[in-house]
Amino acid sequence: MSIKINSLELENVKRIKAVKLEPSLNGLTVIGGKNGQGKTSVLDAIAWALGGNKFRPSEPAREGSVIPPSLKIVMSNGLVVERKGKNSDLKVIDPEGRKSGQQLLDEFISALALDLPRFMNASAKEKADTLLKIIGVGDRLYELERSETELYNRRHTIGQIADQKAKFVKEMPSYPDAPATPVSASELIKKQQDILARNGENQRKRQHLAEIEKHANAISAEIDKLQKELTVTLADLETARKSALFLNDESTAEIEQSIAEIEQINIKVRANLDREKADEEAKNYIHEYEALTSQIEDVRKQKYDLLHSAELPLEGLSVEDGELTYKGYKWDNMSGSEQLKVSAAIVRKLNPECGFVLLDKLEQMDADTLNEFGAWLESEGLQAIATRVSTGGECSVIIEDGYIKEETAAELPKWGGVN
Repeated sequence: MSIKINSLELENVKRIKAVKLEPSLNGLTVIGGKNGQGKTSVLDAIAWALGGNKFRPSEPAREGSVIPPSLKIVMSNGLVVERKGKNSDLKVIDPEGRKSGQQLLDEFISALALDLPRFMNASAKEKADTLLKIIGVGDRLYELERSETELYNRRHTIGQIADQKAKFVKEMPSYPDAPATPVSASELIKKQQDILARNGENQRKRQHLAEIEKHANAISAEIDKLQKELTVTLADLETARKSALFLNDESTAEIEQSIAEIEQINIKVRANLDREKADEEAKNYIHEYEALTSQIEDVRKQKYDLLHSAELPLEGLSVEDGELTYKGYKWDNMSGSEQLKVSAAIVRKLNPECGFVLLDKLEQMDADTLNEFGAWLESEGLQAIATRVSTGGECSVIIEDGYIKEETAAELPKWGGVN
């Protein structure tokens, strides 16, 4: 069961002359009054009494008083805490006879409960760290967030490259009528050389025919003398004529034209091949982008499952991108009441035995916000002692010149102030 403040008696502390108060065990007790009357001094005195010398005011004694400060607080577990005398020595009376002193108080009193503004004014990361620490998932969540950031940055880079590749592919020329592979100039040249060789052989044969004809004519002039040689020569002539009769020279014009055009053809072929390669690269980057997106979604689901499986101190509380959120809103977008709810809930979770918080300067809240916050405190079984620059009916008690005004001490506040 959480421990709360049953009653307090304060004398000669800062601006306080004498204050005796029994705050409501559940809900909001608002200490009202004008500036400089001792409202904040009440909270400072409680913090000093329960929190020790680290909360001791720099000048604790009331100005002009010859009597040293005296503080007495009775807790709901029967513990009596006193500070009095010249040195304001601490005295803790424990009805159960447990160890006494500041060590006993520190076991159930949260430092943040005594100084809630320290949490409320902390950075977004510090608030998130506090929540993650108390629910015990900080290390795993930061690991997931680091993984998500790395994947997101990598996916962003891959996405940019994929876009650039796709745009580059669209701008590249395409030649549907070009061959699928580059044309080989050496093969065409070899064909040309073969034809030229055959044509050369034909020319050699023609020259041979001319020589034989010349020789035959010479022999004919001496026919009588060289009858035998003529007969042989005429036979050779007949053979040569038959060999040359059906000779047909091949044209190299088509191959010469192909050789002349080969570079243009290959330019188109290479352009098509480059375009296919660039298109494949673009598709690969798109596939990688989609895979990274899937990984990011998986990491985010793990973060969601991690936070929603943890025992959070307040429904709707979470951590997103390293910042504390409540109902989806970051700290600077929460209402004043929501900020107080979150702070009080986290402080309670830090030390469940501490059932109270001290709040200073609630004048920025309107009556509806005060009612809403007070109702939430009561529903949660939390005790809050707060100050407000006001003398209106929303105040549980009003302090004037270091005293509680008598006419307010017996009044019942709207949200469970003093009894």
